[in-house]
Formats: sequence, structure tokens, C-alpha cells
Amino acid sequence: MSTQTTLSDIDARLAQSARDSQLMSEALEFLGDSWRERPSYAEIAERAGLSPHHFHRIFVRWTGASPKRIVDAYAHSEARAALADGASVLDAAYDVGLSGPSRLHDLFIAHEAVTPGDAKRRGAGLSFIWGESPTPFGIGVFLISPRGLSALAFVKEGEEARGYADLESRYPAADFTRDDAVARDWAVRIFVEGGRAPLALYGTDWQRQVWRALIRIPPGATTSYQSIAEEIGAPTAARAVGAAVGRNPISYLIPCHRVLAQDGRLTGYHWGVNRKRAMLVYEEARAGDAAA
Repeated sequence: MSTQTTLSDIDARLAQSARDSQLMSEALEFLGDSWRERPSYAEIAERAGLSPHHFHRIFVRWTGASPKRIVDAYAHSEARAALADGASVLDAAYDVGLSGPSRLHDLFIAHEAVTPGDAKRRGAGLSFIWGESPTPFGIGVFLISPRGLSALAFVKEGEEARGYADLESRYPAADFTRDDAVARDWAVRIFVEGGRAPLALYGTDWQRQVWRALIRIPPGATTSYQSIAEEIGAPTAARAVGAAVGRNPISYLIPCHRVLAQDGRLTGYHWGVNRKRAMLVYEEARAGDAAA
């Protein structure tokens, strides 16, 4: 193949990429304006001048999600805002174009793993045990629901209130009972016995998808935000992956400390870069002991 042909081919691909980008930008704008009407694939594709199959393939490649998931995200966000403003669950469902509370219930379970009622109450009716315990990475502040561990923070001695405030802010209307003995039992299970801890995750569908990808990173290994984005089928969403990683509520067990910058640098960690480094060294040492 000649150099001229190669350059022409590259120019054609770049031009096509630019056209696709413009089409997807217009499609997203259309969805932002018309999501309440739940436009069909055929309607959106027709506006873009593409077949439904061709449109779906390009849209998913550019956004990392289907148009339906984008519409659901708009509906979930709008319903959540309505509930926070005092709307009833029924009114919030109708406001976002759903047929009733059961559909809104399914939407909230998919995006947050809580019901609309729980979201409206901002945790009211949920009961958590929280407590502190020494761990290899400082004082661990544990938040436990009846279904399992919901959050784990690490702080220096004397900063326990900061860790608790961080966890409490996620569910400001929930009931919290302190029990350091329970927290110590969890610390022994995780850091001494090395047992599997049941996790009770409350997050959006996107966040939980990213968190599951984090759990699949082996101890002693590291990866990048871009690699995670590619693994979950959203190669253009590295920044959104970073945001979801930053919202990880269960430090260490959902190992966001194993995610590095693209160039291999240790980047910001909610509980301190030095603690992130210590976790990686700790895991590498344990992996070496297991192999010996």
C-alpha cells in the first residue's frame, strides 16, 4: 500500500470519526430534550440518518451505554430530585413518564440498589451499625447493614470523627448504632483470617459495574482507569470510571487502590496517597509469602 493511499485512508477515518461525533452529540441533545417521551431506536436513528443497527453500534461505542440506559439515567435523576423536593413516589413516577410506582421501584433498584421510598427518606428506615477498629492501615471505621459491609474508611488516630462523618453523610436520615466490638470482628475477619466479607452495596448501576471490575483486579496487580473502561465496554468513559472509583464506599475490599494513572503514577486517593502505597506494598508482600 502506498504512503498516499495510507494517508488518504487515515484522513477518511478521521473524517468519519468527526461525523460520528457530531451525530452522537446531536443524538444526546435530542435524548436530553425528549427522554420523557421514550423515543424508540428507530426514531433516534432516523434523526441521525442511520439504520437502527448502525446507530446502536456507533452510539454504544461513543457513550458506553445504550440509549435506553441514558433515558433511564435522566429519569432516575429527575425522579430523585422530585422526591428530595417532597413529591410522593406516585407523583415522581408520573412526572418522569412511568406508568406507576412499581416501574419507579425497578428503576431505583437498578441504579441505586435502594427503593424510591428509601431514597426519598435519605436512609430513613435503614439501620446501620458503625464502629472503629485498628487495622494494618490505621483506624478502620466500619459501616454495617443487615446485609453486610456497606462502607469502610481509614483514618489516623484522632481523626475517627472525620471517618464517621464521611460515612454518615451518605445516609443522613438512617439510624446509626455504635458497636466497636462488631467492627473489631469485621477487622479480624478481613485482615487476620482473610475471609470473604459479604458486601451490601448502595450505588448506581454504573458505579456498581465499575466496582465489580475493581474486585476482579488480583491482589498485587494494578491497572488504569482506561483499562477498566475498556474492560466494561466503555472505552471512551475513562473519566466517568474515575468518578465512580472515587465514590467507592468500601476501601480495600473494593480495591480502588490498585488503580493507577495511565503512566503508572500513584494518583489521588480519598484516604491518602501514602495509605494507597502502603496497601499495594502490603498486598505484594502477602502475595510473595503465599508463593514462597
